[in-house]
Amino acid sequence: MKRFWMMTAALLLLEGKATAQQSPVRLQQVIEQALEQSAVAGQARTARETSYWQFRTYQANYRPQLALQGQLPNYSRLITPVVQPDGTLQFQAVRQNNSTLAVTLSQNIGPTGAQLVVSSEMQRFDDFNRSTRLYNNRPVNIGLTQPLGRYNRLRWNRRIEPLRYEESQRQFVLERETIAQRITELYFDVLLQQVNADVATQNVQANEEMLCLGKERYQLGRLSQSDLLLLELNVLNARKALGQARLGAQNAALSLQSYTGQRAETLRLAVPDAVPALQAPAEEALAQARRHRPETLAFRRRLLQAESDVALAKGTTGLQATLVANLGYVNSARNFWDTYYSPQNQQQVSLVFSVPLVDWGRQKSVQKTAEVARRQTEQNVAQEQRVFEQSVLTQVAQLSTLTEQLALTAQADTLARRRYDIAQAIYKVGRISLTDLNIALAEKDQARRAYIGALRACWVAHYRLRALTLYDFERQAPLAEQ
Repeated sequence: MKRFWMMTAALLLLEGKATAQQSPVRLQQVIEQALEQSAVAGQARTARETSYWQFRTYQANYRPQLALQGQLPNYSRLITPVVQPDGTLQFQAVRQNNSTLAVTLSQNIGPTGAQLVVSSEMQRFDDFNRSTRLYNNRPVNIGLTQPLGRYNRLRWNRRIEPLRYEESQRQFVLERETIAQRITELYFDVLLQQVNADVATQNVQANEEMLCLGKERYQLGRLSQSDLLLLELNVLNARKALGQARLGAQNAALSLQSYTGQRAETLRLAVPDAVPALQAPAEEALAQARRHRPETLAFRRRLLQAESDVALAKGTTGLQATLVANLGYVNSARNFWDTYYSPQNQQQVSLVFSVPLVDWGRQKSVQKTAEVARRQTEQNVAQEQRVFEQSVLTQVAQLSTLTEQLALTAQADTLARRRYDIAQAIYKVGRISLTDLNIALAEKDQARRAYIGALRACWVAHYRLRALTLYDFERQAPLAEQ
């Protein structure tokens, strides 16, 4: 039996040396690697890239568009009915080609929602049965399409889309901080189990030492059999706690690995230092949150979107009119170059409109629905803004309280360890009972776990404050600029 305990102690000692040789990984290293390699970070980068190209698409709608259009060739060979001068029909074989080619330059006009088009078009007609060819040339044509009383999507997009793009950029920074916060939680989950394993390993060694000492005292008649059995039970409980801690560390490491993509089961995590002392007054934190958080832009965007919906309701139920105007030159000839001599001007102006006369209240109901939805949006935004600001103020207050609690738990951890060392030394000389020693051991372990828990709460609160404000109070700079 004694040989068995000696072999076990040797294995634990070797394991402790192997663990000590492994360089511990720090919290910042895990966060930085996860922000570069993890799938969730990749999803955040993909979302930001998508919003960038969507914004580029929006910008392109306000820039000139140059296009080449045509139908070349347009050959047909068929039998078609042809109306004769006397009104009768004759079916004749037709073999012809009617090709067109045009260059168009279009420009959307945002303030009015109009579209200006400048084009040059050439049409060629070939009748192969009669061996004839004809060109129809429009060298310059200017056209304007102006909606009247309609919803101007270009004008509203110019107000909404820049906010949406800037919101997406801030959302990317927020997601990175949210990832850092989640990694911190998972990191401390693994760290707590590793600390439990370390504490259990130390307890196994200490209890085995106490058991050897207890056996010597029992043989000398200075220890009761009940206390000896209790010492043996302490060893078994310590081994059981060690196995449970190792299993818990493996499960926690699996969660960290699945989130970060790193092989966490082989990592030895370092206990982080205390959270840096921050100067984060409540009013300043709230001001930074209003300045940098995506919600600030989202609130404005949602209000503008509600106003846009009201304008859309009004622009699709009342007067609907479109003004179309064209001005240019045209000429036809059998020779291509002859079409440029003495071209004739052409003009076209048309106004297409639609006015509802009797709609049984449809126009009013559609507009009222949009207005009610806008008021509901205003109320929701106001409520969400109050909740958001309150969460910032609460987090600032909690961080200060958690920092104080961390200092107290650190002192309690130090005192509990010193008390256990003293109790262990006193027990060896037989001046305290085994029960007192077990109490000191339990208090030491509990104080160590409480310190890790307090440290976890402080670091999570630290990253949560960064996420709530998108501001680094340690460096006094916005996170988007880092």
